[in-house]
Amino acid sequence: MKIDIVDPVVGNFVKSLRDIGYTFEVAVADILDNSIAAKAETIKILCLPAPNMIFATLDDGLGMNESELVEAMRLAANDPDTVREPNDLGKFGLGLKTASFSQCKKLTVLSKKDGKVSVKQWDLEYISNENKWFLKTLDMTECENYPFVDSLLEQERGTLVIWEDIDSFNSEDIPSNLSDLRNHLSLVFHYFLDGKVPGRNKINIFVNEVKIDPFNPFNPNHRATQEFHGEKIRFKNSEVLVQPYILPHHSKLSPQEYERYATTEGYTKSQGFYLYREHRLLIHGTWWGMHKMNDAHRLVRIKIEISNTQDADWGIDIKKSTARPVRELRKDLQRIIQQVTVKGSRPFVGRGRRIEDTTTTNFWDCHVKEGSVRFVINKKHPVLNKLNENLTDEQQELLKIYLSSLEGFLPLDTIVAQLHTNPHKVNQEPEISNEELIALVEKWRNSGVSEEFIQSLIKTEIFKGKREFLINEN
Repeated sequence: MKIDIVDPVVGNFVKSLRDIGYTFEVAVADILDNSIAAKAETIKILCLPAPNMIFATLDDGLGMNESELVEAMRLAANDPDTVREPNDLGKFGLGLKTASFSQCKKLTVLSKKDGKVSVKQWDLEYISNENKWFLKTLDMTECENYPFVDSLLEQERGTLVIWEDIDSFNSEDIPSNLSDLRNHLSLVFHYFLDGKVPGRNKINIFVNEVKIDPFNPFNPNHRATQEFHGEKIRFKNSEVLVQPYILPHHSKLSPQEYERYATTEGYTKSQGFYLYREHRLLIHGTWWGMHKMNDAHRLVRIKIEISNTQDADWGIDIKKSTARPVRELRKDLQRIIQQVTVKGSRPFVGRGRRIEDTTTTNFWDCHVKEGSVRFVINKKHPVLNKLNENLTDEQQELLKIYLSSLEGFLPLDTIVAQLHTNPHKVNQEPEISNEELIALVEKWRNSGVSEEFIQSLIKTEIFKGKREFLINEN
């Protein structure tokens, strides 16, 4: 048997390595995973457009000596099958490199440990020209203009990551990129930012000197949030924690809070499972094909927490943006979906049932026939009946045609769209004060309207919530 060594064409390989599909915010989150694994408590991020666009992250983690830094710069430095320490957010030993290469052509890392700073650099243009994986060692004099260098020198320890020759975006994109980054980091690392990770201190993250606040997508502190009993499901030698939540209906929230918890994707696309590994959010807003996205379930969010020993079982990829539910757990997950979605639809179904309230005479009825649903005007409404008494046959026919047309052209799509996008702006309540209602009832009585008819009017929707007030006044 003959064996040939066929080295890859490094220049072509580098281009393939850069095109893995990272977005800016996902790439930065991958860099921060290393800082968090290094027990950093403060992480500073800076992105500057001029004179040459540059990106930097500085942490106060454990830092690395020269040999450790060389290993950190090595591609695939980690065996993905190796058992890792708890709270280690890495896996393949590729995150720092692939995330950086997806955004820039020059990656420089400065790390301080035991009072000494080590500097290494991957320059992809240089590598392509030489067709070898040559790792550069820089002098500190070559790094003096980098952001945060003075801060690193003042710190006892830490690591500084620099991106240069950025070609994934231009300077005009920086404001929107940083906005997306702040939203992403506040969500992905919210447990760390909130100091809710057992065994470690709270983490502070600054983006261009703006501190990131945690964003917990389950809104657990709101009194109207429904937090269900969590289940611990045994899987191999570890556990999977499943915790369902139902978020508050928009009527329980301020417009600002409602918009915030909709996330940039909106409530409908944000429903479903939220997969965390070691308290770091990986995947969110998916049912993994076990349930259909449903507007009635848009307030349902289910947290799944796994350990870093389950990566292979869940199929977690390099970017930490793809995963699949473990086959052995699907039956339990489907059972939990069924339980929580039934309850999750109640804020909407319950409000829909108001139209069937037998204690109130409604303007609209809901007719269900052979599986179809139709909203029709209540033909037994006392106002309509009273009106018909005073109309000629021809006028009654015209009114019937008008009401039937009104039913048929009810703008359901527009109503639903507005309720989804601007629920707090939709206001169909009649603006009639208690004083106006009292005057109206008194006017009826004085004009000889029968008490029976007056009481039938008081039972209509327009008086709902004010009937006790009217009774007390009379």
